Amino acid sequence: MKKIKTIGLIITLIMISISCEELPDPAGLRGVAVVPGISDLNPGIFDSKNLQNSYIEFTVEIPEGSSVEKITILGSFNDNDEDAVIMEVTSFPANVRIVSSDAAQKIGIAIDDIVNNDFFTFELLTTAGGRATLSNAVLIIPVACAFDGAMAIGSYHAIESGWPFEGDVTITADPDDPYTVYVSGLANLDDCGEDLGPFVMHINPATFGVTTEAKLLASDYYGYGGITYSGSGVYNSCDGSYTLNIDISVGDYGSQGIFVFNLTRN
Repeated sequence: MKKIKTIGLIITLIMISISCEELPDPAGLRGVAVVPGISDLNPGIFDSKNLQNSYIEFTVEIPEGSSVEKITILGSFNDNDEDAVIMEVTSFPANVRIVSSDAAQKIGIAIDDIVNNDFFTFELLTTAGGRATLSNAVLIIPVACAFDGAMAIGSYHAIESGWPFEGDVTITADPDDPYTVYVSGLANLDDCGEDLGPFVMHINPATFGVTTEAKLLASDYYGYGGITYSGSGVYNSCDGSYTLNIDISVGDYGSQGIFVFNLTRN
């Protein structure tokens, strides 16, 4: 079980404030930029096995009542900050499709040099009223394998050195949704008897991010109350592995911390 300031200063500030108001802002007007948004990303990866034709698709929107001349989509590869123009859109909302081979060519990357775990970054440069502003809306698109439901289930070896324990678990898929999977045996790895499982995980089909449902897995954890798991993580579509950040809570003692679980296929 784990261990469970003076008047002078005010005057000075007032003088600074007054003097600031009298000076023109060299950057021009502030707080007037149109802030676009990105939504409905699907798919959210470039398929490493079909980089010539793989694509991502999403919607670019601007706030109601706003007006822009154009939004330029800029792209870069891995940690290279030199942005290349991928495309421009002028009517909104805009449905955008970016093909991986086209993005690579414009950025200056050979398709054959792109491997799994590389990533593309796409940003929005908005031109409105003759001023160009870079949006906070950023897409980071990984290069990965397409989803294969058979790779996401089966017999797995689970390791968490910080809790610690390791052993085998079984992952099965929801019969109506291959992106919902059930993990049986996590609490058994701690020899406490999993009588309330399984642990439910949801794989995001666009990004392969994993969310989980908080679940009381065992009604009794060595007399300290039940043990509950919750958290999030990522699914590796190329080898079927999962990396999970799990918050473990025990009875009235609450959270014992967040532990990294690695689940690999047997």
